Amino acid sequence: MKLRTYEIADTKEIIKLFYDTVHEVNIHDYTQEEIDAWAPANMDIDVWIKGLESKFTYVAEEQGKIIGFGELEVNGHIDRFYCHKDFQRKGIGNKILEQLESKTKTLGIEKLFTEASITAKPFFESQNFIVIKQQKVERRGQKLINFVMEKSI
Repeated sequence: MKLRTYEIADTKEIIKLFYDTVHEVNIHDYTQEEIDAWAPANMDIDVWIKGLESKFTYVAEEQGKIIGFGELEVNGHIDRFYCHKDFQRKGIGNKILEQLESKTKTLGIEKLFTEASITAKPFFESQNFIVIKQQKVERRGQKLINFVMEKSI
């Protein structure tokens, strides 16, 4: 596995990874309506490019295939953080998170925080994140449960 920074040419594959992961992994913790609102069939590639470029985005790749990605904002916020549906529980998330933590230290940030899905919560807990609160966020008319979590660096 190779970890590298995001390139614009990665965008379509990242969108597909996001869609497939939400629809095939997160479906175990959310309703179909919530999943469809979270990851709709037609996502705007330009919106994704702008979002991915505006953050420190790292891509995990194996044999030319993107198997995970994570985004870090300058304030320590981990935004999107996903591993390919076929590469769950193989250490990919650990490697991406290590990279985000390393970048956090170079930026002088002392705390990472995220809004973890029900599905992702156990992963972040295993990485010493603590739950600050449970919340409901609205996506296209659906209210989804997630957890505000943080970790001191």
